[in-house]
Amino acid sequence: MSEPLQEHRFSPRAGAKLGVAPSLVLAMAAVFGLAAMVWPLFAAPGSAVTQDATAPWIFALMLPVVLAVALTQVAGGALDPRAIAMLGVLSAGVAAVRPFGAGAGGIETVFFLIILAGRVFGPAFGFLLGTTGLLTSAFLTGGIGPWLPYQMFAAAFIGLGAGLLPGARRESGEPGPRTRTGRVGELGMLVLYGIVVSLVFGLLLNLSFWPFTITTGALAYVPGADFSENFGRLVLYSLATSLGWDLGRAVTTTILLAVAGPLLLKIFRRAAKRARWEG
Repeated sequence: MSEPLQEHRFSPRAGAKLGVAPSLVLAMAAVFGLAAMVWPLFAAPGSAVTQDATAPWIFALMLPVVLAVALTQVAGGALDPRAIAMLGVLSAGVAAVRPFGAGAGGIETVFFLIILAGRVFGPAFGFLLGTTGLLTSAFLTGGIGPWLPYQMFAAAFIGLGAGLLPGARRESGEPGPRTRTGRVGELGMLVLYGIVVSLVFGLLLNLSFWPFTITTGALAYVPGADFSENFGRLVLYSLATSLGWDLGRAVTTTILLAVAGPLLLKIFRRAAKRARWEG
């Protein structure tokens, strides 16, 4: 008799664990993306990035390259065809719901889907969905510009963080919280996470242009100043210019998580349980 096939569940957290090389690529991409966004807050006085006007553009131009390498390595090392198909479906879902908001007036309709998918399918999947979902939606809405790599990385961090939240079921095929208290607690945690990342998303995007738009005054970036001073200026700038959009994003994400979260978590977990492959 032939040996029974070993069953694997569709989940980067369980059945599709990252290998060493893809994990390193993902970690390096995340670190580089974060550094490319927050470098103004840590640049030392007299450093090349504060004196050379081309340095920020080098960061911006390298972001798409790093993203492409990360997507290729992680997808090739962690996801089988069924997982890639799921990624395609959810990326299309992100692109389909974004026109209902696309950030207009603070209404943002994509983060709840990235958070829920990252929660169920794991941090690697969440990272990939954040990048591919925002890229696909940009083609659909015409939102292609120098800001897109920053949006993709920020969304990737949201999906990555959702997969790293505590209390996830990491055993293959094991369902999520079984009790009503557990489900409510999980949803509350996701809502709180959605509020926090909605505000952080605004700060990260402001960092992509704030150092170059205002050069004088209390809200201006001061090249080479210490972290506390420039971070305080960034917060003041965000409060004065983008707080309405950031709060709108947080409210929209909260409502969508509260309304659609229970059902989508159940659907995603059922899909993760049924999607098996031979290995």
